[in-house]
Amino acid sequence: MAITDWDHNSWYHRLLLRAVPADADRVLDVGCGAGALARRLAATVPQVDGVDRSPEMVAEARRLSPPNCSFDLGDALALDVAPGSYDAVVSSAVLHHLPLAEALPRMAGWLRPGGVLAAVALPRADLRRELPVDVAAAAAHHALGLAFAAARPITGAGLFRHEDSHDVMPVADGTLTTRQTRAAAAAVLPGVRVRRLLFFRYLLVWEKPA
Repeated sequence: MAITDWDHNSWYHRLLLRAVPADADRVLDVGCGAGALARRLAATVPQVDGVDRSPEMVAEARRLSPPNCSFDLGDALALDVAPGSYDAVVSSAVLHHLPLAEALPRMAGWLRPGGVLAAVALPRADLRRELPVDVAAAAAHHALGLAFAAARPITGAGLFRHEDSHDVMPVADGTLTTRQTRAAAAAVLPGVRVRRLLFFRYLLVWEKPA
């Protein structure tokens, strides 16, 4: 791993945290991995549930997380979740692994009225429309990577260092561009918002009508 490499997913956890309603009592993290996002949610949300299809990730999440987190083994396309169970459903670097036409309505169905679905995931490169963004992202990635690497020994902070479990997490490239994702999501979730983020990600947010 290059010295300038760092975790874009944890960089964008703040956007997912911001999307969760302030009065949320129960949140589901789909594709929770080792539970990093769930642990941050648990600081303000009374109950956080996580699900992942990797037994190793679920075991690690259970080991590291506080009592108000619960983790189960499962696939997002086969979960048996009662409709309206959650105030928010979030996911980080998962949605691009799934067929949107099937996954998004399922995840939306788990929300209570007024609940929020928020996801950060990887788009396919769209050089014709997004080349300037990708060039800026590559330059900023290396500049910040050098700054984080220099500051870690001084501060003792992780500063977006990859989790120890990073190398065993499943990896996939995006199959849809941001523009294609926006169109596919709007076809099943009217009113959804999808925007390209700088560091090779997009943000999808949808609020269930109250």
